[in-house]
Amino acid sequence: MDSSYITPFVKSVQNVFEMMLQLEVAIGQPKLKRNDEPSFDVSGIIGMSGDVEGAVVLSFPTATAERVVSLFTGTQLDHAHEDFPDAIGELCNMVTGGAKAQFTGRSVNISCPSVVIGPSHKVFGRKDVICIQLPCSSDAGEFTVEVTIRQNSLPAGSTPEAQASA
Repeated sequence: MDSSYITPFVKSVQNVFEMMLQLEVAIGQPKLKRNDEPSFDVSGIIGMSGDVEGAVVLSFPTATAERVVSLFTGTQLDHAHEDFPDAIGELCNMVTGGAKAQFTGRSVNISCPSVVIGPSHKVFGRKDVICIQLPCSSDAGEFTVEVTIRQNSLPAGSTPEAQASA
């Protein structure tokens, strides 16, 4: 995976958390994630399509997710509250959207977020694409940004529109 696909997520998660939550985020050493490794207990998931395709997962331990959501919404919401998944989804949307904006010269679409809540669940991506895990730490706790992304390649001189009509 090209590092130019990872840098936008590093910048975006730091920007979103600083601007929206007044939290500084330190990014640890990126690592490859194996598909059988569980994510944390709360995960926001967004798909990407277009010139690049894949998925982005923001995954939090429950306590961290509750702190982050409380800072984001300005009110105490535990993981059982009906608005909790929406807040996680919106944070994931903001991080992914911020990264997408940095993919200059590429047409990229993002899906609506999905949120999974449950102890040590697993999020599986495409088997033919590696997943880079960005460990993050903040005063609210640790979490990860998982990026599974690849560039779509088109034949020389081809456009996505021509490929779609073929």
